[in-house]
Amino acid sequence: MSDYDVLDAAAHAARAYLSSVAARPVRARATIEELRAGLGGPLPERGQDATQVVTELARAADGGIVASAGPRYFGFVIGGSLPAALGAEWLTAAWDQNAGIYATSPAAAIVEEIAARWLLELLGLPGAASVGFVTGGQMANTTCLGAARHGVLRRAGWDVEQRGLYGAPEIEVIVGEEAHVTIYCALRHLGLGAARVRTVAVDRQGRIRPDGVREALERGTGPAIVCVQAGNVNTGACDPLEEIVAAARPRAAWVHVDGAFGLWAAASPAHRALLAGAPACDSWATDAHKWLNVPYDSGIAIVADSAAHRAAFTATAAYLEKAQDERRDPEDWTPEFSRRARGFAVYAALRSLGREGVAGLVDRCCDHARSMAERLRDAGTEILNDVVLNQVLARFTPPGGGDADAFTRGVVERVQRDGTCWLSGTTWQGKAAMRVSVSGWNTSPDDIARSAEAILRAARG
Repeated sequence: MSDYDVLDAAAHAARAYLSSVAARPVRARATIEELRAGLGGPLPERGQDATQVVTELARAADGGIVASAGPRYFGFVIGGSLPAALGAEWLTAAWDQNAGIYATSPAAAIVEEIAARWLLELLGLPGAASVGFVTGGQMANTTCLGAARHGVLRRAGWDVEQRGLYGAPEIEVIVGEEAHVTIYCALRHLGLGAARVRTVAVDRQGRIRPDGVREALERGTGPAIVCVQAGNVNTGACDPLEEIVAAARPRAAWVHVDGAFGLWAAASPAHRALLAGAPACDSWATDAHKWLNVPYDSGIAIVADSAAHRAAFTATAAYLEKAQDERRDPEDWTPEFSRRARGFAVYAALRSLGREGVAGLVDRCCDHARSMAERLRDAGTEILNDVVLNQVLARFTPPGGGDADAFTRGVVERVQRDGTCWLSGTTWQGKAAMRVSVSGWNTSPDDIARSAEAILRAARG
């Protein structure tokens, strides 16, 4: 038996899963006790055969696998992996490259360089911007805001990388009431404080009010960072970026765009108007696992001021043999050093789809979301948001009257148990709601119809 027969076992299990993913219940089927019993036990004294380990792992874990790779998973803005991206991911694991510097993997460095250029072209962002491939939306926001911290303090005459924040000019951070939790986490990580932000009111769709940003900036005098959104996590709404940039420029404030999924709308001629003004911002964070449909661990941090980006994260040491010429060391643009080669999957996804394919993926998901909203609304369901992208917020009223919050949460629970599709609950402007996020490349009109019927059945039941 070959040492690499284990790869055949993994491929067999993966094929079996993917061939059944559209038909299986979307929810996990096993209880926590069953998973612990099937996967647990004492650590073996002696090692076991690798093929046996992988085969048994696939069997024991199956009941706890959520079918998020399938066409009817509508929770948390999660899309399944494109075939080309999945294949590239397998190669990435087999190649086992360290994508920290050019010297440890020239192929990984060049692929990231090419994928970065394609991304900037696709999203209509400045061609001179720098790009870092990080773990996800959290670290993309953290990386961009790390560059922002350097940039605004540098303009104030302070080198934060050398001198730290002790004694530094105070940075004012302005966010909207609907800022995503990862923004607050990033501010904690960077020593800027999650509770010290200045919060600006939003409109009924969750868009930050530009007059509020303008007033907040006018009250301050020192370094400032404004955090805006492309794609509200509940409604999909995008902040008015042109007006925000216009308000920020007199203060030389840095404008950062949290575009975990919404930034991909820039790839669609039909939807890019929602992001008018985005190229004039200073940094952009997005997540390729969401609307580009690549495997996890694929956040992207983009910064217009590449000098600030590099200064915030580059590292040097005598033993590193870092590039002194046109070669790109990926480590210069991320908070990490040794890491997997994330660019291969992004490269494969972009090449397999092309410019038209990415636009088509975005447009299909938006069309599906509108179709879902129409089906639910026609049956008497209240739709709380303007469906401008791929998000639908639905609220259900008990047939005989009563507590709509409790009833809506109950409908969400019944849909999740049913298994036809999976979606999540949320609270929007004080009201319980069902949140439907359509992000998968393999979702079809039939999947939307089946899922809408399952939702309405749960509401009737």
